Amino acid sequence: MDKFMERAVELAVENVKEGGQPFGAVLVKDGEIKAEGVNELHHTYDISGHAELLAIRKAQQALQTNDLSSYTMYASGEPCPMCLTAMYFAGISKIYYCASVEEAVEVGLGASKKIYEDLQKPKEQRSLAPVHMPLREGQENPMELWKQRNV
Repeated sequence: MDKFMERAVELAVENVKEGGQPFGAVLVKDGEIKAEGVNELHHTYDISGHAELLAIRKAQQALQTNDLSSYTMYASGEPCPMCLTAMYFAGISKIYYCASVEEAVEVGLGASKKIYEDLQKPKEQRSLAPVHMPLREGQENPMELWKQRNV
């Protein structure tokens, strides 16, 4: 096993021993660990406190950038849809994981599988179906403001 994945799994083991979930993440660039994270939901009561997101936040804050292209994420578990989406937005170029979503389901951590399945459905058929509400007539349009500012 790769030394970075070993570290991600080590973080996950430590987190379980401290009362948390079995998830650790290591963000790497040029063969060097730039940031680490573990699921902190049990400490922070913040549903976004996932290992991968925390590693991304730490790196972006330290580097003062949103661009993590050419970075690699090592995660003890297959990333959930939220974490995977954040990796897309950050531009992370490669992801390695150890335990699969199916393995997580086997130990009672099945939310990711259900969400991945739900996201494959058309919007209207999802368990959390978004409802489009257009701007009211005459309301200032933030998308147009953005477009004008960035032309």
